[in-house]
Formats: sequence, structure tokens, C-alpha cells
Amino acid sequence: MASFDGLVNLVVFYATLALGVWAFVDAVIRPAAGFVAAGKLTKPAWMAITGIATLVLLWQGPLSFLGLPAVIAAVVYLVDVRPSVRGLRRGNTSW
Repeated sequence: MASFDGLVNLVVFYATLALGVWAFVDAVIRPAAGFVAAGKLTKPAWMAITGIATLVLLWQGPLSFLGLPAVIAAVVYLVDVRPSVRGLRRGNTSW
């Protein structure tokens, strides 16, 4: 039977890994022009940041020396960059 600490560690690991994957996939599907128009780093930069963060979380976990900055990078993308890029409209529609 698994211990409570082990179970909590496993839940934190998979939750932060899902967070990193979500941030990376979202950075991949957003248009590149939206990042520049929102005044953020470029799309390749955010793809690299979130991709490396996801790999760090996969290999070392969120409770390691590099794990915490990886979680912070994914959260910064999802909380700051994603709403800015997502809020931009596409095209010249009057609606």
C-alpha cells in the first residue's frame, strides 16, 4: 500500500506535468503574430521556454532545484502571455 506522502508527490508530479504540457501545446497552436502584437516574447521563445520546462518537469519533477522555475515558467505563460495572445482578434472584422 502506498504511503500518503508518496501519493501526494505523485499527484503533484502529474499535475505540474499536465500544466507544462498544456502551456507548451497552447504556445504551439497560437499564431506567431499574436505574440508580437501583444508585446510578448516571440512564439519560438515561448515554445522553447515551455518545452524545456516540460522536459525538466518530466525528468526531475517539480520538487527539484530546476523543477520550481519550470513550474513558474509554465504558470507565467498561462497567466500572463496566454490571455494577452488569446484576447487579440483575427482579421478586420467589425463584429
